[in-house]
Amino acid sequence: MATVYDVTDWNPQGKSLNVYDDIGAVINAMITDIKSTQSDQAARPGAVIYIPPGDYSLKTRVVIDISNLTIRGSGHGFSSLSIRYNTADTSSWHELNPGSSHVRVENTDGNGEAFIVTREGSPRIGAVVFENFCLDGTSFGSDENSYNNGKTGILIETDNDACRVRDMGMVYLEHALIVHGADALDVSGNFLTECGNCVELLGAGQATRVCDNHIGAGPHGYSLFAENHNGLLISGNNIFPRGIDSVHLRDCFRTNVSSNRMHSFYAGMVTLEGTCKENLISSNMFERQVEGFPPFVDVSNGLDDDFGVVQVNGDGNTIMANHVTLIIPPERLRPAGAVPTVFRIKHGDQNAVGANHVISNLELITVYLDAKTTNSHVFDSGTESQFHSDSKSFGFRPTP
Repeated sequence: MATVYDVTDWNPQGKSLNVYDDIGAVINAMITDIKSTQSDQAARPGAVIYIPPGDYSLKTRVVIDISNLTIRGSGHGFSSLSIRYNTADTSSWHELNPGSSHVRVENTDGNGEAFIVTREGSPRIGAVVFENFCLDGTSFGSDENSYNNGKTGILIETDNDACRVRDMGMVYLEHALIVHGADALDVSGNFLTECGNCVELLGAGQATRVCDNHIGAGPHGYSLFAENHNGLLISGNNIFPRGIDSVHLRDCFRTNVSSNRMHSFYAGMVTLEGTCKENLISSNMFERQVEGFPPFVDVSNGLDDDFGVVQVNGDGNTIMANHVTLIIPPERLRPAGAVPTVFRIKHGDQNAVGANHVISNLELITVYLDAKTTNSHVFDSGTESQFHSDSKSFGFRPTP
């Protein structure tokens, strides 16, 4: 019974498959073989599918409906396609495309996903691992700065347990990673950048970890979006500019957003939307500047500078010990003459903002409490002149 497969050294009898022409068809045939040889309900160890370094075309979507499957390469291969497409002359470049275990997502089968993980019934699918190869959407069409091409790298469609996406490179995909119904998902050590949306955790989930990644979405998508999650850990990420925001949480509970470096050209770097309760935003580095790359200078996420670098809606959230650098030329404020806000609490009870340090070239409001806030606690996060409240229900201690 085979449990280790090499895509370059496997061709089932009676089938003529060229892995370089369509690696998707080859991997699908391997999964069929795994299911046929592991027919005993009590003994299904799964398998490893290995993608050696090379350039492969994926024309057929891979459908994963078995647990305990690892698809592994030997190198994430990431390189910037945005820089290439926005460079007039690349004739002297050493290389033009991503490398290592490089899979070009060229779907010609009518599907948008390179990989879909899906299985109904019990138990839910689990222990599916994507590791150390590159998924390259190759192009965004006639407008290479649109970040739209209908392509998705990995879609985990049904409830899942203990899946991993690690050490991957994903570039020029409209959606890099979409996961529905995650339990104990691990997304770590990846390069997920220059994608329309990078990480989308949808439906609901618990105990998920998104750590130690390089992430950066296009200007119309999310770098990291999560909804209805409990116990989400977001830590140690380097989040690049241009996403609508760096971290967007909707109706999430007890999330820990800590020790990340976030860089953005727009307001709304971290947004807690809906009813977000008891989340911790701590020890992060926020760098808020303005766009300088010519193709994107006039592009924004549509938010005004009084929206806040961090905006909170919900109860019992803590914003503590963060460093914020906000450097904006006065003429680039949105709208003209706006007073920028750093931490804005729009709605909720018993939110705490404390011991944050803000560096800026502008007069600003470090903490803004809207009228629908109650029992807020604000301390050592700005002077009296930098604090504003439309509510009378708060405690405040200015920075000495």
